[in-house]
Amino acid sequence: MNGDVGLGGLQRDAGLRARIEDFLYLEADLLDEWRIEEWFALFAEGATYEVPPTGEADETDPATSLFYIADDYVRLRERVGRLTKKEAHSEFPRSRQRHMISNVRITGMNAGVADVTCNFVTYRAKRGVVDTYYGKHLYRIDCHAEPFRIKSKRSVLGMDMLYPGKLTIII
Repeated sequence: MNGDVGLGGLQRDAGLRARIEDFLYLEADLLDEWRIEEWFALFAEGATYEVPPTGEADETDPATSLFYIADDYVRLRERVGRLTKKEAHSEFPRSRQRHMISNVRITGMNAGVADVTCNFVTYRAKRGVVDTYYGKHLYRIDCHAEPFRIKSKRSVLGMDMLYPGKLTIII
């Protein structure tokens, strides 16, 4: 592992892990309340947000595989803009959502940027149907920024297939 601190040191820095957990809880709350402009503000300039296809390895590259979402910073800003409009028929009226995260771990640190993993379950309710998405998030978080900023987020679905076959919310 490259980094500023050995893995043992990362696990002992409970204060940093707690601050990262609070940051991730804030992100989940903003998504639950559909405050997606504020959610987008958590991302650093140049950040990426990706959701690879189900059944793929964590290292899958959007240049060689068709991702559900493979947004650079500009595309992510455009996605947020579209989702806030009434013309976004798949999310108007918007879904009710709950984002749960657990097992937050710092897996690396380099130049103040933390590699973070956590498990997630996201519930989406709309028109009497509840969809469940689960898996793990892989983050790169700039811990030097105040507040912290997401440099990259990859949401790896643990499901063997995406049902109902589309992803219209941010997990």
